[in-house]
Amino acid sequence: MHDSLPLLTPVAALPGHPRLATSPLVVLALCADWCGTCRDFQQMLDRLARARPEIVFAWADIEDDAELVGDIDVESFPTLAVFRAGQTLHYGVSLPQEGLVARTIDTLAARPPQPARDMPDAVAALAHWIAGGPGR
Repeated sequence: MHDSLPLLTPVAALPGHPRLATSPLVVLALCADWCGTCRDFQQMLDRLARARPEIVFAWADIEDDAELVGDIDVESFPTLAVFRAGQTLHYGVSLPQEGLVARTIDTLAARPPQPARDMPDAVAALAHWIAGGPGR
């Protein structure tokens, strides 16, 4: 195993991801290349991905991946979205606090899916697209 290889899937590769059907969650970071906090968050998310190989972890740069995530109004970076089977379970700003992010992911993976309330339409559409639905 190559420990230096990143485990974060590019957002564009999510719909055809081979583990998508069996993964308890898809954890997606919405970030920007110019954001220093996002770079720290990426390193932390990569560590979490190594510790949780059953979960699909992904990365979206809101500028480079604007065709896929450009309709989502990201107010602050980094923003974390967690999906399961086409539903959004969590969406919000998340600092690179590894313990807190790990607990959030572990809690969401362990409990029955409970969709987040008042989800923006663009986030719900992204969740549907990742799960293999039409659009985008």
